[in-house]
Amino acid sequence: MIPLHDLLIFCGACLLLVLTPGPNMMYLISRSICQGRMAGVISLFGVVAGFMVHMLAAAIGLSAIFVAVPMAYDLLKIAGAVYLLWLAWLAVKPGAKSMFEPRALPADSPKRLFMMGFLTNLLNPKVAIFYVSFFPQFINPERGSVFLQSMVLGLTQTTVSFTINLVIALSAAGIATWFARNPVWLAAQRYVMGFVLAALAIRLLLEPRRA
Repeated sequence: MIPLHDLLIFCGACLLLVLTPGPNMMYLISRSICQGRMAGVISLFGVVAGFMVHMLAAAIGLSAIFVAVPMAYDLLKIAGAVYLLWLAWLAVKPGAKSMFEPRALPADSPKRLFMMGFLTNLLNPKVAIFYVSFFPQFINPERGSVFLQSMVLGLTQTTVSFTINLVIALSAAGIATWFARNPVWLAAQRYVMGFVLAALAIRLLLEPRRA
């Protein structure tokens, strides 16, 4: 099986992934603020379901397609970078609002909350690229079943993501209240998030093609 040392390194990478601003975080925060903690938690279960699809795809080798076919990997990389740049623009464009700023959104049913969380994660290029890039580095056929190792990595990543996102969903309202009392920091947060998203997009575009 996977050595504990390697698994801890993988957990660190998963932590960085979930703490990076992205579609999942934005959706969970907006729903938790607008519709309450329960809506955020229901949405989170949809996000976890999306992780299950990514995990199974990686475990049965679908992610290998992007490695074996360079053009497919490049297209995914470019699409992901463009998407991140679009999110960065949404954060800093004139009249934009912070994801922690309360806003009026129509209440969605639990079913719709779950499905939106699922689709947001399923179509998240950051998650797909993470699975493609990191899974192969922690899998060694000499340790046994590649499928089983992939499942262990996928469940580990899902557990880390669920834990951090649950804290975010439950505390989003409190964070929003603090930002409301500190409007300068609310504005600064938008530009910091935009900068981080743009930097991630540039880094993604400059990442060399994997063999």
